[in-house]
Amino acid sequence: MEFLRAVTPVFTGPHHWTRFRCVRLRYCSHAAKARVPSEERGTPVDRFKTRLPSGPSFQDFLKGVSVSKTPAVHAGHSDTPAHLPEHLEMGNSRKVYFETYGCQMNVSDTEIAWSILQRKGYQRTVDLHEADVVLLVTCSIREKAEQTIWNRLQQLTSMKRRRLRSHTPMKIGILGCMAERLKTELLEREKLVDVIAGPDAYRDLPRLLTVADGGHQASNVLLSLEETYADIMPVHLAPQGYSAFVSIMRGCDNMCSYCIVPFTRGRERSRPVSSILEEVQMLSDQGVKEVTLLGQNVNSYRDTSEEQFCGSDLAALSRGFETVYRTKQGGLRFSDLLDRVSRIDPDMRIRFTSPHPKDFPDEVLHLIAERGNICKQIHLPAQSGSSRVLKAMRRGYTREAYLDLVENIKTIIPEVSLSSDFISGFCGETDDDHKQTLSLIRDVGYNVGFLFAYSMRKKTQAFHRLQDDVPAELKQRRLEECISVFRKEATRVNAALVGSTQLVLVEGESKRSAEDLCGRAEGNVKVIFPKKDVVVPPEESNAAGINAGDYVLVKILAANSQSLRGRALGHSSLRETVTL
Repeated sequence: MEFLRAVTPVFTGPHHWTRFRCVRLRYCSHAAKARVPSEERGTPVDRFKTRLPSGPSFQDFLKGVSVSKTPAVHAGHSDTPAHLPEHLEMGNSRKVYFETYGCQMNVSDTEIAWSILQRKGYQRTVDLHEADVVLLVTCSIREKAEQTIWNRLQQLTSMKRRRLRSHTPMKIGILGCMAERLKTELLEREKLVDVIAGPDAYRDLPRLLTVADGGHQASNVLLSLEETYADIMPVHLAPQGYSAFVSIMRGCDNMCSYCIVPFTRGRERSRPVSSILEEVQMLSDQGVKEVTLLGQNVNSYRDTSEEQFCGSDLAALSRGFETVYRTKQGGLRFSDLLDRVSRIDPDMRIRFTSPHPKDFPDEVLHLIAERGNICKQIHLPAQSGSSRVLKAMRRGYTREAYLDLVENIKTIIPEVSLSSDFISGFCGETDDDHKQTLSLIRDVGYNVGFLFAYSMRKKTQAFHRLQDDVPAELKQRRLEECISVFRKEATRVNAALVGSTQLVLVEGESKRSAEDLCGRAEGNVKVIFPKKDVVVPPEESNAAGINAGDYVLVKILAANSQSLRGRALGHSSLRETVTL
């Protein structure tokens, strides 16, 4: 596996420029055209120091130099990026526009990147046409996701060319997983972007943008074994401010054969628990009502940052599950973190995603069952219902072990809601394998699902060792069958909630009708109810009724595979119910 790649900025300039390599002092001298005077003779270091005053400054490289000089275009590759004086990395009120694609982790990455740029004096805009810098936070998990970015880059490049004619330059940057995976294509072949920053290089963004402002391309996709951004307090971007994502770890060690994440986000490492608790407390103080803990394999969290955490206990797995890596030792585990986070604010909902089924030992399940503000909703990615395909995927469990885990979860948490991920048409999948997936969906009964046709990704084990031999049209047909069965079962599961009363966290108006409000129940199912049913008590006559971020009790009257419909009974909270 290629975990580290040494990358330095690529500076593009006139063809007559020559190559240079910076030394420790980070200056470089002109090549001498005349004979070296006698007073300059001596050691190479002495000669270098003598010529230093006449050499170019960093301003020369950032703002361009005259034709009479002999500047350099390519910095030699090294293990660390070059550095600029801090004052040159300031944003000077330049406006940044973000577009975020893919998973919740990319939302968290956007918040981290914006926090870093905001400290450097950049401003944020939601108007693309007034942006000086456009940053796309990208996803590489499927080919379709990448194609969306390529299409968007073509549009932005056209806009950039028009902006050049108006003397208002615009810089385009790619952040995240696609930046790491396709650096060469983005910079050298397509030449559509000015800046590329991988998931572990966001601290370098101010420098990269400064280099780009001088007319050069710049990139840093170096992966880290340690970076967690623990000292960066994200600027949370939830429009209504009622919910937030909190990243607790980065990277993944599972090495599922289909997955690109270990190659784009690197090895698994956990953020210190103290940093996480500080962020959750801050969000609670701001009135946030729901926090989702994020990680590629969130429930394998393990904090070894303090000596007292580093015991000899081995990490416990779900019964019947195994890993491709050696069992990890010591550290504060996910159950410890979940316990501490849930104690910060009893009226704040706690969710987490995305977990791996192997990391649901009984202590995690019992904690979810006992703690009132930890949602009784578990995402349990199955990926396939066939043990043979699961083995090829390197998931570390069989169909039988997965079903045993589901039964254990439902025994400990009887009211639990389950969601899952499934991949249709993985390498070597037969009709019988597909039928086993359909039967697993029926047997478990999920109410939320994320289903996709398999997309081969370079660098993965499947790319090197397996054959993508299921035709595209067959993948699509199997996917449609899975979706059909999933919706039928979700309708059945959701219908069982008709007649119940659900505590709903309101998100705002329904997208389909301004007459309705929309929110989510504890099981993460969307709940829609009419505004007119809401009764405002006399003592709250000056209030605006129900707003985003309010907890409301809703009587469920109807259900389908996607949502529940009901009637609001009044305001409430996690700790107590007040009937209005």
